[in-house]
Amino acid sequence: MEFASKIDMGRAMTLLQLFYKNRFQALVWNQIGADSLKSEIIRKMLHFLIALTPVLASFNKIATVALLMIGTLGYTLMEYLRISGVKVPIISAITSMASRPRDAGRFVIGPVTLGLGALLALLLYPSAAAAIAIYALAFGDGIASLAGRIFGKWRPDFLFGKSIEGSIACFTVVFACAFAVSGNVHIAAAAAFTAMVIEALPLEDFDNIAIPVSVGLIVHIVSVTII
Repeated sequence: MEFASKIDMGRAMTLLQLFYKNRFQALVWNQIGADSLKSEIIRKMLHFLIALTPVLASFNKIATVALLMIGTLGYTLMEYLRISGVKVPIISAITSMASRPRDAGRFVIGPVTLGLGALLALLLYPSAAAAIAIYALAFGDGIASLAGRIFGKWRPDFLFGKSIEGSIACFTVVFACAFAVSGNVHIAAAAAFTAMVIEALPLEDFDNIAIPVSVGLIVHIVSVTII
């Protein structure tokens, strides 16, 4: 009887240890997930801010281009200082919070490609096409990433690890933005489809350049074709 009690006590202790071990792992995983989502939200807030570019350009395109160039070059300098061990107030903190695990210990290039993408759209395309291209970058890419992280369940191989939900969100948001600017269903559909395809490619931070350049080009071609 005493032997049986010791065995039961041993089993109870083992089960208790397993429970707390699994509980601890779950808490760690949830914290990692929460931190990852937090950094993703910060990154996408930077994306959303780039949507101000067409508004500023409508008042003064030259000043907006200059502001993008100065901002991109200034960030590049401060990021080099950060990885050299020099802490730049505010900028270094934001960069650290927004960085992905793959960015640890190296130059965070996302803001640079973001600025270059918006800059190229302004320089290459007419104002309407440039605006749609930048909105695709700001909202399409940003919303797709957040939707994929929060709601994404279906991740087929042809999407390179990204989700169907994120792609649908990208298409929907870009279509709405493009239609609001152009008032044309064909232009909106072409812009949305292009953004969705480019966003699904494994380009990492370089999709910040590929999306506005590709969307702007397609919008310009379709606009000329239907006129």
